[in-house]
Amino acid sequence: MNKVDFISMENGTAEEYAFLDNLENQYLKDLPSRLIEALKALDFSLSGYQVSRLEHSLQGATRAFLAEEDLEMVMAVLFHDIGDSLAPHSHSEMAAAILRPFVSDKIYWIVKHHGVFQMYYYAHHSGGDRNAREAFIDSPWYDDTVRFCHHYDQNCFDPDYKSKPLEFFIPMINGFFSSPRLDDSEQLARHGNR
Repeated sequence: MNKVDFISMENGTAEEYAFLDNLENQYLKDLPSRLIEALKALDFSLSGYQVSRLEHSLQGATRAFLAEEDLEMVMAVLFHDIGDSLAPHSHSEMAAAILRPFVSDKIYWIVKHHGVFQMYYYAHHSGGDRNAREAFIDSPWYDDTVRFCHHYDQNCFDPDYKSKPLEFFIPMINGFFSSPRLDDSEQLARHGNR
């Protein structure tokens, strides 16, 4: 079989779903490769800064690595802007959704909200509210998100910084994204529809 016969999922057979499960498992194994390609594409997104979005991400991840942050944080920094190209109005949420099965609640929350926290550094120059992050002051991860943005985001646009190349991070990416902590059904049971 190279394709299922059904055109409506309710009519699928156990054999067809076993076939699809095998294909899905291979597709999941290839996730790190697709994420690496998405990172490479950041080299050609959003111009105007002194560095590309890829270099920005590499700078942040290098800083996190050199600061001896755990792998979860290094990957969060590396992928925090992965949503820029496809979700420019909600890139933080897209990046957080990609990371969610692989990271703790804390890291998920930090990445999901980093866009609002990052506004502290620039919003007042363009008519926005630099203190919008104060809406989250009661979060247990408020200070962690402030720290994330201060050390691994707002300061990572330096063309003279010697970042580690993407190739340095590839073994980490391959290992990190090879086994999720939670799948969709486990996340729903644990978190509801938040």
